[in-house]
Amino acid sequence: MRIEERPPGFVRTEGAQFLDGWGKPIRFTGVCVGGWLNMENFITGYAANETLMREKVAKVIGADRAERFFERLLTAFYGEADAAFLGSLGMTIIRIPVNYHHFESDANPFHILPTAFDHLDRAIEASGRHGIYSIIDLHALPGSQNHHWHSDNSTHEPHLWRHPHFQDRVENIWKAIAEHYKDNTWVAGYNLMNEPADETRAVVGPLYRRLFEAVRAIDPDHTIFLDGNTYSTEFDMFDAEPWPNTVYSLHDYVASGLGRGGDYPGYTDGTYIDKEYARKKFLQRSEYARQTGTPIMVGEFAPIYTGDERVDAMRRQILADQLELYREFDVSWTSWMYKDLGRQGLVNVSEQSPYRQRFDEFVAKKNRLAADQWGSDRLGGEGVREVSQAVQDLMEREFPNWTPYPWGRFDTVATVLNNLLFAQPLADDYAELFRGLTDEELDALADSFSFEQCVVRESLRDQLVSGQDAQSVPAARAEQA
Repeated sequence: MRIEERPPGFVRTEGAQFLDGWGKPIRFTGVCVGGWLNMENFITGYAANETLMREKVAKVIGADRAERFFERLLTAFYGEADAAFLGSLGMTIIRIPVNYHHFESDANPFHILPTAFDHLDRAIEASGRHGIYSIIDLHALPGSQNHHWHSDNSTHEPHLWRHPHFQDRVENIWKAIAEHYKDNTWVAGYNLMNEPADETRAVVGPLYRRLFEAVRAIDPDHTIFLDGNTYSTEFDMFDAEPWPNTVYSLHDYVASGLGRGGDYPGYTDGTYIDKEYARKKFLQRSEYARQTGTPIMVGEFAPIYTGDERVDAMRRQILADQLELYREFDVSWTSWMYKDLGRQGLVNVSEQSPYRQRFDEFVAKKNRLAADQWGSDRLGGEGVREVSQAVQDLMEREFPNWTPYPWGRFDTVATVLNNLLFAQPLADDYAELFRGLTDEELDALADSFSFEQCVVRESLRDQLVSGQDAQSVPAARAEQA
């Protein structure tokens, strides 16, 4: 269904509700278009972080040909056919993660690139034609706002919080975004920072205030979305009184649905996780929104699938329990995620596509080495596990009280060993697979990400569609954690 009419007004909040551009209450449901304008290693199959991967590929095939390849891939990844598909499912919103490199280069900070909005404009307009609003999500910030690959972090340290220079650049980027989209009513709002992780808890609040005021000075109308600290799970840095037309967005992953997840119900890393436990975590994460009477928005959630039907049946149950909970509490949501190589996406690049045919063996090696932080078990296959488990055991023996922020010893060791050390040579291996390819072959690899070369994960489609239908029960918002 195509929607030719542009909304006459802006999405805004009214108490605990969203109102759409026609002033009608709406519970937004949709997906995150992850791995596109902020490329992620488990989504498109590379190793390490996006900047390193692009540098390695450019070294092998040349900067101009690499730029041509990546532009074609980005064009294929999300377009009219994707928007039409999502619109046909009744989805009303997409969240678009963007890397700051699309707006400026490190070599010329504070200078907004002339191509900065090309792909965003195309996606927002295509989605709007099918009745879908867009949230612009700055997912990777200068200096990195968290510890992991999805902020394009080449280390495991978030330098944004320590360096005012990076904070100044973020403000400049948001001023440019606000200026460009201030009149666009298909833009639902601005997600100022994905999953911040400020260990001091002293910088994130003031920086949010600074960015909020900078945007509001240019654009007084669009809704602002603010992720909580520690990967969008903690909201204690915000004022008791909510800011106007602002949504405090939480992320709601269930541990047993992730790479190292155990049975559901069952134990994951020593914690028993069942439906009630998942409910308890949601209530903790949504407490600020419920107490302030602002809309509850789950910006990311949903499990990872393994290909093992016994495990995947439990993963589907996790999703079913979450969607039931979100209906009860009148939650708007964007599922993580839309498109990938088969781990988590609503649609998956086909195994018969040129890209999968060329890179599946590499992806298998990456998974065996547990260099994919999101989808792997974090210890690796036989041989690798012998090494990684030994390092984990050594650290536990020698430093039994070491619990580094944000997720403790195991995650930190796995990040440094598997996801940084092992990933470095893997990035070279990935780039080498481009060597000797013709332009036509590169085009075929990029075009593998087009909707026409993808297959729909039908069980996920059906669950997400069913999660839109039932009526909410607003009275449930009063329940306390």
